[in-house]
Amino acid sequence: MADRLFGTDGLRGTVNNYPMTVDVALRLGLAAGVRFRRGQHQHKVVIGKDTRLSGYMFESALTAGLCAAGMHVIMTGPLPTPAISFLTRSMRADLGVVISASHNPFHDNGIKFFDADGYKLPDMAEDEIAGMVLDADFSWPYPDCRGVGRATKIEDAGGRYIVYTKSCFPAQLTLSGLRIVVDCANGASYKVAPLALEELGAEVFRIGTNPDGTNINEHCGSLHPEVVAAKVREVRADIGLALDGDADRLIVVDEHGVILDGDQIMALCAQAMMARGELPGNLLVATAMSNMALEIFMRDHGGQLLRTKVGDRYVMEAMRREGAMLGGEQSGHLIFHKYSTTGDGLLAALQILRIMREKERPLSELAGLLTPFPQKLINVRVEKRLPFEERPAIGEAVAQVEKELGGRGRVLLRYSGTEALCRVMVEGENTEKVREYAEDLAQVVERELR
Repeated sequence: MADRLFGTDGLRGTVNNYPMTVDVALRLGLAAGVRFRRGQHQHKVVIGKDTRLSGYMFESALTAGLCAAGMHVIMTGPLPTPAISFLTRSMRADLGVVISASHNPFHDNGIKFFDADGYKLPDMAEDEIAGMVLDADFSWPYPDCRGVGRATKIEDAGGRYIVYTKSCFPAQLTLSGLRIVVDCANGASYKVAPLALEELGAEVFRIGTNPDGTNINEHCGSLHPEVVAAKVREVRADIGLALDGDADRLIVVDEHGVILDGDQIMALCAQAMMARGELPGNLLVATAMSNMALEIFMRDHGGQLLRTKVGDRYVMEAMRREGAMLGGEQSGHLIFHKYSTTGDGLLAALQILRIMREKERPLSELAGLLTPFPQKLINVRVEKRLPFEERPAIGEAVAQVEKELGGRGRVLLRYSGTEALCRVMVEGENTEKVREYAEDLAQVVERELR
């Protein structure tokens, strides 16, 4: 077994291959129950999932483990990850669990946890749970037969989440007259996202709202925003919204079909929040992957950008520590801390729509705030995840590229938290040079980590 069970966003992998097996899920349920059940009374845990076929078996295995440990389980069915974070808080539960592999294809699945306040668990808590799971001789402190938990389903969970997201949109505004294309990636938001937008008055054109258990993220959603872009142009919509499988990230398309990434949306929202006096210290939190143009934009507008490790939970940890109200990732995770404790694609969309309504200007005029530095990202499949410093050839290649960039660009190497990949990113002023440097580095990484 691996030493570390959890990656940057919980546990994730191919279904029926370690660690995404029902026996591991059962032990995870037991371990989480032991970790979060304190005292003699039964505690509550909320479990949600996306639309993957394998969600049923993992839901059953986790529920069995949690009930055996004395937790009362409340199942919501398919709902976005941020909805489970919200419901964990609002239902005064001790733990939230999401069964999802986010933007991955349907043959993958994952499990992640939220604490009672709706925040993703820190490494220390994950390691404590993993320690119990990986210890084959661990003696489970089972309660007696009267102390086991019950499992129930909550029927109105989607409606509760819709009411919550609508409450984050100014009461004096509506979306009446706006034409919106929304792509739900055949995932967790396939019901709630279109309904929330329609209830606020928008005319909604739906894509990716017919899940069959195997088509999640398949040629749709935030990984394929060109699908939304084409539909926006076809129906002459005002905006296109592309969510991922668990709806915690968002990619936006303007009325001309131009795709806007997380950096461009963060710039738009940061500017609006600074103007409203809602961005303490004019501080924006993003990751090492965000483009240098975002850093320059914040500095030029009297703000500052704080960078973290890749992963929205690291962004959230820094936001809590610094008192920041806005953070996110280039990939489309956007966190508005006034309203939420994790990335929420639908909530982020409503904040963008709020700006459009308040300014009464098209998105193309509002969002052209950044001129991104050319950036090239190459995913290299690796057999070994060695520390980069243990492979001198990689360090030498990076140093050479950084020397040639002359302080007007960046190099970033990092391992994926969910796949056997090394991500090689180069950023600079010259597109052709950036591509060339990235390809050369990728070859070195592939050779050294085979």
